[in-house]
Amino acid sequence: MIIQQTERSLNLLKQAKTGYNESMKNLTTDQLRQLNMYSIYTEKPERPLFTLQTLLDPNGIADTLNIIQAVSGSPNQTVAASYFMRRVGMFVAMQFYNLAAYDEVWDGDPDTLLFGAIEEYGKLSVSTFARAEDWRHVEDDERQAVIRQILSEQCSSVIKQLRTVSSVSPLTLWENIFGFLLWQYHVLLSDPSSADEARADFDMLKDDALWDGTATRSLFSTYLKGCEPSALINTEVRTTCCFSKDVPGLMQCGFCPLK
Repeated sequence: MIIQQTERSLNLLKQAKTGYNESMKNLTTDQLRQLNMYSIYTEKPERPLFTLQTLLDPNGIADTLNIIQAVSGSPNQTVAASYFMRRVGMFVAMQFYNLAAYDEVWDGDPDTLLFGAIEEYGKLSVSTFARAEDWRHVEDDERQAVIRQILSEQCSSVIKQLRTVSSVSPLTLWENIFGFLLWQYHVLLSDPSSADEARADFDMLKDDALWDGTATRSLFSTYLKGCEPSALINTEVRTTCCFSKDVPGLMQCGFCPLK
């Protein structure tokens, strides 16, 4: 399949830093396996589409969403925006997995976080490519600042950009992230080797103060409705539909309120 990109998108992509160095490995075999399970890869993509910097550029977001819609086969831009935020949600979930399990997070520049087209389960998908050398160790005294940065720069900023060119609800996009976080904390809190760190991060995410500058309250706490993650698995915890059922080749998600 040949992906047609606009001239603007191609020019923006050429400006990206693509200095992937496969000899530098800051990640363990388990980390790489977990990343791959969530459609995140550390090698340079064969079919690069755009970077996080391109996505955040007001002059590039319209073309970028057109590319996302074309690759995913989404029927409209609202569905395409929601589809892409689920892909971002997988990356964010892996940020919190690595933070709890390894005290590490991705800390690269926006122009080194690439999104490329790759075939998964017989379908072309938009996947994330994050260089292995861009993951770093997190000290205990900076943990709160790191989580706030993830919420601001990798979640809120992307959501705001997508909403400038689509009518998708911000709540839908946040819930796309929270669904993956819910599962990750269900796993992390059940594992004695990661439970303490995961509990500390989980409690911070529920703290209204941590969301200052992003929202007036903890949107994650509102999503949880006072429940533990394990109590919400296989329940209709969402209040909005993510439109996964409308993307060719995908199914209705397990948290859908429309069941």
